Amino acid sequence: MVQAQVMDALSRARSALPVVLGLVLVVGGAAGFVGVLDAVQDADDVAVLDEPVLRLLVALRSEPVTWFMVAVSTVTGPVVLPVLVVVAALVWGFVRRTWWEVVLLVTAMVASTGVQLAIKDLVARPRPPVDALATATEEVGYAFPSGHTIATATFLLVGGYLVWVRRPRAHTLVLWWAVVAAGTALVAGSRLYLGYHFVSDVLASSMLAVAVLGGVVVLDRRRAARTPDPASATRTAGPGA
Repeated sequence: MVQAQVMDALSRARSALPVVLGLVLVVGGAAGFVGVLDAVQDADDVAVLDEPVLRLLVALRSEPVTWFMVAVSTVTGPVVLPVLVVVAALVWGFVRRTWWEVVLLVTAMVASTGVQLAIKDLVARPRPPVDALATATEEVGYAFPSGHTIATATFLLVGGYLVWVRRPRAHTLVLWWAVVAAGTALVAGSRLYLGYHFVSDVLASSMLAVAVLGGVVVLDRRRAARTPDPASATRTAGPGA
């Protein structure tokens, strides 16, 4: 009896731990975003890098790199990336025959987009000056935070999590975070290089994406804890049940 109670307590603790980690991501991401926002409003801390980095990238520009960065920015923009997300979600749903992950991914993308648009209007930070642009194409709207960066980071974080958590392994965890870091850095770098954003804009977006991931982890792990595991039930019942 005591052993059963101990095992049950351990099982509940294991189920609760991922939820706690998800909440840590939510709080940590939100706190990081608030810290960057405060720096932008006070023009200190990380925001002091905004102008120097912009000037450095302007000085380092070359035509081949510019065209490459334009391609990266186009693929991860508001026209192409949503199509890629929908295609990936539909493929997952029809191949895996489960739509819970599809709902989570799409909800995360919509939530991150809505949050960044609302914050843009609230903060109303102007974009870098037009003479800092690498191309003749101007973008409307405010700079803080970066929509391209938060969309890409959310897609990579949430999509990677949903793939990894179904078969969690240490080496795939490292691979997932490496892809997230490289992909987010590439997109954020393209926005900085092209002169559409400051460092603090893309950093704030990354923090928000981490918070969104935390929310997804909490929802997914709470559902998993409430959903019986058929394999576990079969083992418990035994072959003669």
